[in-house]
Amino acid sequence: MNKEFIDKWISQLKKGSLSFVVLGILASEEEYYGYDLIQEIKKKTAIDIAEGTLYPLLIRLKNEELVAAKWVPQTTGIPRKYYKITAEGLQTFAEMKNYWTNLNQNLNSLTHVL
Repeated sequence: MNKEFIDKWISQLKKGSLSFVVLGILASEEEYYGYDLIQEIKKKTAIDIAEGTLYPLLIRLKNEELVAAKWVPQTTGIPRKYYKITAEGLQTFAEMKNYWTNLNQNLNSLTHVL
């Protein structure tokens, strides 16, 4: 087994699916701030995502109008930026989910070969 190849492949797979994961979590239509979203991603997917990866992704999703953001003052400390999926984000996630489901079914057929 080529461990280096596998590690790179896993990294690329995670990176390529993060938009889908974030939109999927936000599809519950709850609002999340960054740290809370990181914890939810870890809980639901076991993907360990750094803030330096999440925040640029959220900015891209916001620029694509798939998520919206707002600052919420806190009783103690600094305000938090909360993210929420938009209607376009929900439609986009539905399309991504359909594609993912079909791809997953096709890929599952390969796992039965070995």
